[in-house]
Amino acid sequence: MTISAGQIRAARGLIGWSQQDLAEKAEVGRATIADFEAGKRAPYATTLARLQESLIAAGVEFIPENGGGAGVRLRKA
Repeated sequence: MTISAGQIRAARGLIGWSQQDLAEKAEVGRATIADFEAGKRAPYATTLARLQESLIAAGVEFIPENGGGAGVRLRKA
């Protein structure tokens, strides 16, 4: 599943992480996240995977496009 910049922003909002927080957890540059969220460039697939894995580990679920639009939600405890 490919994740979008909007999903990254929404996921960070759900868990209260800044771009810097996510950058540290995923071990990627903050500028990479900022540029992706601003639509300036798309990260490598491996970088997107690291971002997604870090957010999943923090309790985020990614919802695929299923007719209702792609999204994110918090996993039930």
